Parts: sequence; structure tokens; C-alpha cells
Amino acid sequence: MRRKIHYLNYNIFIPYLLLVIMGVILVYSASSDILLQNGFKPSTYGIKQAIYAAVAFFIFGIPFFALKLEVFKNKKFVMYFLLISLAMLAFLVGLKIVKGSSAAVNGAVGWINLGFINLQPLEVAKLSLVLYLAYVLDRRDGKLVKGHIWSNLVHPALMTAIMMALVIVEPDFGGTAILFVIALVMFSVSGIPTSLAIRWLIAIVIAVFAVFFLVIFWNPKFLQTSYQFQRLLSFLHPFELERKGGAQLVNSYYAIHNGGLFGVGLGNSMEKRGYLPEPYTDFILSITAEELGVIGAILIIGLLFYLMWNIMEVGIHATSQFNALVCFGVTTIIFTESLFNIGAVVGLLPITGVTLPFISYGGSSMIVLTCCIALVLNISTNEKIKKEEDETVA
Repeated sequence: MRRKIHYLNYNIFIPYLLLVIMGVILVYSASSDILLQNGFKPSTYGIKQAIYAAVAFFIFGIPFFALKLEVFKNKKFVMYFLLISLAMLAFLVGLKIVKGSSAAVNGAVGWINLGFINLQPLEVAKLSLVLYLAYVLDRRDGKLVKGHIWSNLVHPALMTAIMMALVIVEPDFGGTAILFVIALVMFSVSGIPTSLAIRWLIAIVIAVFAVFFLVIFWNPKFLQTSYQFQRLLSFLHPFELERKGGAQLVNSYYAIHNGGLFGVGLGNSMEKRGYLPEPYTDFILSITAEELGVIGAILIIGLLFYLMWNIMEVGIHATSQFNALVCFGVTTIIFTESLFNIGAVVGLLPITGVTLPFISYGGSSMIVLTCCIALVLNISTNEKIKKEEDETVA
């Protein structure tokens, strides 16, 4: 452990630490007024977020960094982790069948109440999918050649499809899209021909736009009353439907406009005082832009991209396929979550309930993202030690 700390990648660790600390401060600021209005202590969610961060770091992060990488490459570990995440997702499907809409939160049955925390199985599923695909595709390294691509990808593709099906039933379209992008990226960088990967991407983009326009113009009756369809309409016509679901996006615009370049000051947001629902979760970036200005929001986004860049760099220079794929998978998780959240906040993408990594309130997300960072740091450390040992032998 001491030797590993000596080789710690501070270009990843420090941005992670800064983002977590800023997340705790911003959650406290964004939630304080709502809590006061409802008779609670204004620091409740801020303290909870700090506890989640501490638990994530000490209980989960340190083991993921300290354990030998062989543990994460072990078939039993990978399969048990995958099966546990699938079982939790299946439990949610059963919960929806038994309790119906009464078990839903914001239109989706996506949480398991454990008392001390509302566990979101989707977050666990993201990491389990990354480890599973890294393990499977590493074993198929060199086999993804013309004539053998589909036969080698059918099983991981099927497993990904099962996981996506369980998530979309909740229904969680944002989570389903993230799982899909994780699989797409990891398949694309696993050794398949570049031309095939490009054809896949073009076909997917066309399919997504086709489905989007089909839903909008066909406008089937069974969709019209659904929570997800109303969110889509609110994205397209936020001001016209402000009283029927567009309020979040409209007030997000107001918050960003109020903040200007430099903001109104930390703690001084008006939109968090009952105008923007749950300002400490999906739309925390709007409150950040109002209080710290567009420049403050850009600095946070820049820090996220700096973190992703350094994780990608570890993956690019990795000496094993497994290590590289894990790094690309973790980068994809952070990137897609950031893209969907920022896109929703500024009205470029429909609201999908995806949180901003390390910043939005939530224990499940904090724990899983910390595990991801710790695993990447573990990989980075091992790569540095291996390089040094090779140079010593040479």
C-alpha cells in the first residue's frame, strides 16, 4: 500500500478530491433554503453528502485502490459482481410489477430503500458492465478480425441488452442510454476495424433521430399520459408547457441568466428557494451558474474534462487490454453523465434525471464513482511500477 501511494497519480486524485469537496459545498448551498422551508436543518443534505463522500473514500475507495488488480480480473469476482447488479435491477422490475406507480419516484422505480441510503442499482450496474466487458473483451483480444467479429461479440452484446432491458422497464431512458454508450465505446476500442465502428455510429445516430421524430409526429395515445413523454414535450416547448412540466427547464434558464458571468454569490440564489424543484440533484449546475456565474460553472465542467483527459491518458498508455478498457469505460461513464446533465440544464437534451458526477447529491453515485476513480488510480500505479521494473531490468 505504501509503495502504491508513492506512485499515486495526482493528476487524477486531486481533481477528484476538488470535485467532491465542491460537490459537498454546492449541495449544502443548493438545498439549504428548501430544507429551512420544510422545517429541517439547512445543513442536512450537505452533511449527508459529506458522509457519503467519506464512506465512499474510506470504505470503498481505499480497498479498490489497495487490492491487487488480479482481483478485478478474476472471473468469479466479475461474474458475481455482474449477477448481483442484474439481481438488483430485476428486483426493481418485480417491485414495479407488484406496487406499480406507487413505488415510482419522478416517474421511475429506480431505488431500493435500505433505510440509511436509497440504493440506485443502475449506478452499480454501470461499473459492473465496465468490468464485465473489460474482462470479456480482454480475453477476445486479437480475435476480433473479419469473419469472427459477431461470433465474439454476441455474448457480451446479449448481456448488455439484458441489462438495458431491465433498466428501460423502470423506465429510465437516461440510464439505458448510458449503458448503451458504455458498450458501444468499449466494443469500438477493443480492436474491431475502425470502418465498422464508424458504420455502427452512423446507424445508431440515424436510428435515434428516427425514433425521436416518430414519437413526436406519430404521438401515440399510450405515450401521451406517460411521465417520460411529458418530459420530452417540456423539452421541446418549455415556456408553453411551464405549468405542465416545463418549469424545471424554464427556471434553469432564469438561474443561468441571473448569474451572468460572475454570479450573485455563494448562497444567494433565488431559484433554489422553491422555484427550481430539487435544485441539489439534477439541476445543481443551474444553481451553481446562478451563484458562481457562468465562469464558475465552466471551471467545474473544465475540471471534469481535465479528470477525464487524465483517465484517458492512463488508458492510452496502458500495457494490457483490460487496463485500457477499464479506463475507457470509466471515462465513458463520467462523460455521458456530464453530457446528459449539462445538456438538460441548458435545454439541448431532454431531461433524463442524470446527475452531474461528484457534484449532485446522492450516495450511490458518489460511492460508485469513487470506486471507478480508485480502480483507475490502481491501474495507473501498477502501470508506473511495471514501467519502472522493466527499465531496471533493461
